[in-house]
Amino acid sequence: MKHPRYKAFLTALFGTLVMTHAQAAEPASCPGNPDAIGVSRVMRVAAADHARLGLIQYRTSLPLRDHEVVLTFDDGPLPPYTDRVLAVLARHCVKATFFLVGRHAAANPAAALRVAAADHTIGNHSQNHALHFDRMPEARAEKEIEAGNRTLDAILGHRVAPFFRIPGLGRTAALERYAQSKSMVVWSADAVADDWTRITAQQVLTRALARLEARGKGILLLHDIQPRTVLMLPALLAELKRRHFRIVHVVPEPVGPAAPSPLLLAGRRAPKLGWPRVVPVAPAPFLARLALPPVPQRPVLAAPGALQTLARVTAIRALRLAGGAPPDTQASAVSPLRVAAALRMGRDIPLPPRKGHVMRRALHTVSGSRPRRLKPSPRSHSRGPT
Repeated sequence: MKHPRYKAFLTALFGTLVMTHAQAAEPASCPGNPDAIGVSRVMRVAAADHARLGLIQYRTSLPLRDHEVVLTFDDGPLPPYTDRVLAVLARHCVKATFFLVGRHAAANPAAALRVAAADHTIGNHSQNHALHFDRMPEARAEKEIEAGNRTLDAILGHRVAPFFRIPGLGRTAALERYAQSKSMVVWSADAVADDWTRITAQQVLTRALARLEARGKGILLLHDIQPRTVLMLPALLAELKRRHFRIVHVVPEPVGPAAPSPLLLAGRRAPKLGWPRVVPVAPAPFLARLALPPVPQRPVLAAPGALQTLARVTAIRALRLAGGAPPDTQASAVSPLRVAAALRMGRDIPLPPRKGHVMRRALHTVSGSRPRRLKPSPRSHSRGPT
């Protein structure tokens, strides 16, 4: 029979190990919010190990432990809803994965940069969020993916995560083979909350919790462009913690050096699906006429010639040259003189939709070139799960 003191020592040692393991599994404290759920751990994912994810459509998903959840948001960025989602996540010290639409990011580059600045993972959700991706010609679908990657790379100034979620979850074997050939992970989901349908915020919350409880863990698909999602998100995070769920932040496995800062050119001859097109060269000499301060390691947008065929996304992104913090609100009206002054100072003024003519006139004021008339680009709309 072993000595009682020896048994007591083993008992105390075992209890200490158990307590240490439990503390390691708990998320770090969240400053200013002791009730925050936080992030329990970070998971690195590579295409070589996980080509397709999501039990809704595939046989495999992320290797999550019981009661672990990965939050994903589709279709953004779209102020003010994306900004409010970011504020809620920051208040609860939660990190998520945002699948951005290239055209939406081009229209709201400051919002896309705010997502990146908050250290969330950013994946590709195609360039235009075209409907019926599963019935689209293969060549066009491939262009949608590549154009989305190019646009996000240029706005962020580095390679976007090799994560792709098909709009509407319209998968095809050919599309999945193409993504795998590009070392991209195709994401579906393990649970959806139906927040793109005409239901209330409370119904979105109820469905999200019920479906996560049914699986015990999983990837949750939400949309940061939906008001009902913004309304229910604080309650969702609080209820997940009350039910002992834990948040996992998924990041890509490093695969190589960062992409060089690109130059985006947008013009009348640019391909529709590849607009804007990316050229990995130094800024053209005509940029010197803008008298803008140079910023190293920043993606620069400009138009060919003498800024004669400048598109709206090009104009908005040119305002990021100074790299300052973007404003919290979006201007409702911007005059050409104000934009011209902003270009000289390198400030960022997000423009409302269909205000490209304002920027073209402003650039005419700065550079002295005569702008050509451009047709407004059609806006994409999401009508289904993404």
